[in-house]
Amino acid sequence: MQAWVVSDYGDYHDVMQWGEFETPQPGPGEALVKVAASGVSFALVLRIAGQYQIKDPLPFVPGTDVAGEVVAVGEDCPYQVGERVAGTAGRGGFAEYAILPGDITYRLPEGMPDTDGVAMLNAYQTSYIGLKHHGRVGKGDYLLVHGAAGALGLAAVQLGKHMGATVIATASSAEKLDACKRHGADHLINYSTDDFVEAVQDVSKGHGADVIYDPVGGDVFDASRRCIAFRGRLVIVGFTSGRIPEIATNRMLLRCFAVDGFTLHGYRQHQPHLLEEGQAELFRLYREHGLRPAIHEVMPIGELARAFELIQNRKTIGKIVLVPG
Repeated sequence: MQAWVVSDYGDYHDVMQWGEFETPQPGPGEALVKVAASGVSFALVLRIAGQYQIKDPLPFVPGTDVAGEVVAVGEDCPYQVGERVAGTAGRGGFAEYAILPGDITYRLPEGMPDTDGVAMLNAYQTSYIGLKHHGRVGKGDYLLVHGAAGALGLAAVQLGKHMGATVIATASSAEKLDACKRHGADHLINYSTDDFVEAVQDVSKGHGADVIYDPVGGDVFDASRRCIAFRGRLVIVGFTSGRIPEIATNRMLLRCFAVDGFTLHGYRQHQPHLLEEGQAELFRLYREHGLRPAIHEVMPIGELARAFELIQNRKTIGKIVLVPG
């Protein structure tokens, strides 16, 4: 089959080539899917560089989120040939065919395009789990979403509104903030020109943010501690700034707030049933409440390097999805 193959760790421009790779075969509980859409994320840049928590064996095909049609199944796989599904692979998504494990793969709702299905996997699962199980967002909470125009951020904005929160979105430009507003944000802060700590205190009338959703880290995390509410929850989901912050625990003690971090990988290992429940709820919101994933652009799989460049340079508003071609 044809696929993007990573021959060594490093810059994706140098170590990634489009070429032949052995077509995988499904094992017990697995499905082989003909890829119709695959999702792009910043974490994949780190995996290709060898800088992620997970070290992929060389050579490998990157790509995790996949949607498409089942063409073969292994023993005890819960899916049948011909079904349309979306799921998360360990790797191998940027290819003609990919293996999906049956326990974290989901049937697509009738009428849902493959592009919507793949866009509602990683970013929406992360935001749903992060807000519901870690942030414990409820009606009336002030929810501060950093990096709110990215795939994770816009998912958090949309889901925070569905959970009843007052959503405060931070982003770096008027264009990005307009997107946040279209997706439900109640208050907008341009962190390039305004002090978001002061703005959050103004919006909340001194209460502070009950929940802070942070995919950025670095200086943003440091400053967030100054606008978190009493007994607030600061949820860490990534470090797109490039700096992993540290915290003096006495600050947590004095302000009585919690710092909580997680990855979907941990849930896939230990509590996959919560991912299944979360995805079912996301699909319900899609069917019954008009939730639609924020997609920046759908582009041919051959333009993967351009997709990575857009994400690295923070030029995206929502998710980039690749399709065959």
